[in-house]
Amino acid sequence: MTTSVRPAGPGDDAFLQATLSDAFGSTMMAVHDELLDARGDAAAVADRDGRPVGLLTWRDDGRGGWEIVSLAAVEQRSGAGTALLEWFREHARRHRITRLWLITTNENSTALRFYQRRGFDLVRLDRDAVTRARELKPSIPATGDGISIRHELELELLL
Repeated sequence: MTTSVRPAGPGDDAFLQATLSDAFGSTMMAVHDELLDARGDAAAVADRDGRPVGLLTWRDDGRGGWEIVSLAAVEQRSGAGTALLEWFREHARRHRITRLWLITTNENSTALRFYQRRGFDLVRLDRDAVTRARELKPSIPATGDGISIRHELELELLL
C-alpha cells in the first residue's frame, strides 16, 4: 500500500469538507483570535489504493512562510500525515519558502510529538488564546484527554 500525495483539486471538495468536519467539528477554526476556513488557501491530498486518506491545508503568511492550517488523516498512524508533511516540505522549498509553521493547543500531545519528531520546534505560547477563541467558536471543547484546553502553541520548521 503506497501513499501518494498530490495538490487537491475541485473533485476533492467533498473529502475536504467531510474530513475537516470530522476532525475539527466544522471547516471553521478559531486561531490567532480570528475565525478562518480550515480549507486554507491551498491543500494537498494523500491517496492510498486510489482513495483519499489524508489532507493538509495551508495559507501564505505574507512573510516568506506558510502556515499549516490543518493536517488530518482518515486513519491515525497510517503514514498519511508523514507523507503529506514530507511532500509539503519539498513543495515549500521549490517555492522558496523559508519557514513552515502551525498552531496547536496545549493538550494536543499527539500533534506536539508528531511535529517535533519531524523537526519542528516550539517557538511561542499564547496564554489563554483558546479561552478567547471560544468567543468566536463556542463549540471548542473545554478539555481534551482530561486536560484543560486554554493555550495556543506555535511550532516552526526553518527551511
